[in-house]
Amino acid sequence: MSNRNGLRGYIGSRSYYGSRAPQHVQNIVIRDYCQHQGKQFLLSATEYAMPDCFMMLERVMEELPEIEGIVLYSIFMLPTDRKQRAAVYDRVLSSGGTIHAAVEGYRIESAEDAAKIERIWRLHETMPLALAKL
Repeated sequence: MSNRNGLRGYIGSRSYYGSRAPQHVQNIVIRDYCQHQGKQFLLSATEYAMPDCFMMLERVMEELPEIEGIVLYSIFMLPTDRKQRAAVYDRVLSSGGTIHAAVEGYRIESAEDAAKIERIWRLHETMPLALAKL
C-alpha cells in the first residue's frame, strides 16, 4: 500500500494561451475536480508570473514521492516547448504519479495518455495558422 496521499494543485498568475482565470477560481475548479475524483486536494502551488517560468512546477514535482500527482488548472499550463512537456510527463510517470487537468477533465497515467494530450497541443498550436488562411 502506498504512502502517497492527495493531489497537489498547480495554478498560475499569468495568461496561458490568451486565457486567464483568477487564482481563487482556479482553486475552486481544482478542488471540485478532486472532489469528483474522490481524491484529497492539497493546497495549490502558484506559478510565478514571469513568462516561461516553471519553478513552482519543478518544486511540486520534487514532492512526487509523497503525493499521488499534480492537478493543473489546465493542460495549457504545461511548458509550451514539446521537449520540456515530455520531460514533465516522463518525470511524473516514472515516479508513479499522475497529471490531471481540471478544466479539461483529463488524466495522464501513461505514455498513451501523454500522446493524446500532445495531439491536443498540436491542434491548439495549428489552429491560429489555419484560421489565418481563411
